[in-house]
Amino acid sequence: MDIGFGAPVSGVWATPRNLAELARRAERLGYRSLWTFQRLLAPAGANLAPVYHSVLDPMVSLGYLAAATSTIRLGVAVVNHPFASPLLLAKQAATVDVLSGGRLDLGIGNGWLAEEFTGSGVSFARRGARADDYVAAVRALWTSEGGYHGAFFEIPAGRQDPRPVQRPGPPILIGGMSRAAMERAGRVGDGWVTASSADLSLIAESAKVVQDAARAAGRGPARIVCRGVVRPGTPRVSKTTGHRELLSGSYEQIREDIRWLESCGVTEVFYDLNFDRQVSGPGADDGKAVLAATEIMEALAPDGRM
Repeated sequence: MDIGFGAPVSGVWATPRNLAELARRAERLGYRSLWTFQRLLAPAGANLAPVYHSVLDPMVSLGYLAAATSTIRLGVAVVNHPFASPLLLAKQAATVDVLSGGRLDLGIGNGWLAEEFTGSGVSFARRGARADDYVAAVRALWTSEGGYHGAFFEIPAGRQDPRPVQRPGPPILIGGMSRAAMERAGRVGDGWVTASSADLSLIAESAKVVQDAARAAGRGPARIVCRGVVRPGTPRVSKTTGHRELLSGSYEQIREDIRWLESCGVTEVFYDLNFDRQVSGPGADDGKAVLAATEIMEALAPDGRM
């Protein structure tokens, strides 16, 4: 099981100093990866969770992290394809891969916030159908000079240099909690990445959907990457089941949950404290947030107990 960490990209702890220093600390502690995510707009009057009120751009942040680190992998979970052409995202991803020496994992999602579609001038309709064509177009830009001619995207012949360090390109992970997204992850992606809202008690069933789709497409085993919204301290009780929520409670309980997730087919978990209001929320204190994050990072660092 690979263990990663969510980079400080949301709320009060998302500062240049914290981004660089916590990334270097994660690297020293043996974490496998660092992760960002995307939010373009916090619409007026929308009932969005605090984590989405202030978010650094994910690809720019990864470029910054590439300069601050040397070995840890850098991922985005996820950037939404409707808001950028495949030409633009392929260039951004290749650039991060070059600057990081081949350490990028590119997560792609469909998007769900209607106002972001309106503001980006794109249609909400058929975004799922467009995803397959989008992934194919990005890969074509990384590997060929013949352009791309698909159902939704037309790219003229030509080269997009520099090419990514990873060949044929950075791994592409597909995000989304619908069955269609899971099947797409197995069929055209290199793996699947869960949302923060995922019911982890059902992860084995979801992982099976992904792997079945990968086998049917003649592809190798897919990566199953889980965003771990950890809640150390007093265990949280599910209002639905009455049981302790996974990844809440003592550090030992959280480590036990990680071992259980591995038995369910999860290949990587990254701890994401951006969703903890005490760390990134509007009322959080930056100094206390960093102290809390550092304690959690060190307590749950990868070691022999995993």
